[in-house]
Amino acid sequence: MLNIVLFEPEIPANTGNIGRTCVVTGAHLHLIEPLGFSLDSKMLHRAGLGYWDNLNVTVYASWQDFLVRCGLADDAGLKRLHLLTKKAQRTYVQATYRDGDYLVFGKESSGIPEELLARYPQRCERIPMLPDETALANRESWQAHEQALHPDAEREDSPLLRQDICGNFIDTSDYRISALNLSNAAAVVLFEALRQTGFPGMDA
Repeated sequence: MLNIVLFEPEIPANTGNIGRTCVVTGAHLHLIEPLGFSLDSKMLHRAGLGYWDNLNVTVYASWQDFLVRCGLADDAGLKRLHLLTKKAQRTYVQATYRDGDYLVFGKESSGIPEELLARYPQRCERIPMLPDETALANRESWQAHEQALHPDAEREDSPLLRQDICGNFIDTSDYRISALNLSNAAAVVLFEALRQTGFPGMDA
């Protein structure tokens, strides 16, 4: 069984859609608080339709609570993590997935925190996408918006910049602001992991 982990998800419809995908693939959904919605949300259940009651889902108070309860706090456990981020050098198709691995996705507004990416640089992976100049006609306004939301992103003491020096993350000057939405990204990576682990009907 594969595991989908949502770090502080904010949009109930995304979590509902991912929950539905987990049900039909036999994956376990893990939600790390704080959540941006109530688990009783009508939007959550509408997106999950009738599947939500069949979902294997666990909620955790924090990232550390998740690591401890899932037995991932040691070096062997950390090797089961795949942190999906726009800031990684390695792509998700370059990763090797095994039954029981955890695919971790960050919150919709800001992704996985840079402190976690810097702590686990070898566990970071990305989905290849077109550069902003190709994908976005209004990229300048998006960049201004991102800078307003994350004014410290270019600081020299940023964990991201320290990792860039080591070659673990994409140069911040090449940082993508456009991306798939959370439920699409989770589906893309989950189905590659399912293919590699021999899910019925897929050629490994």
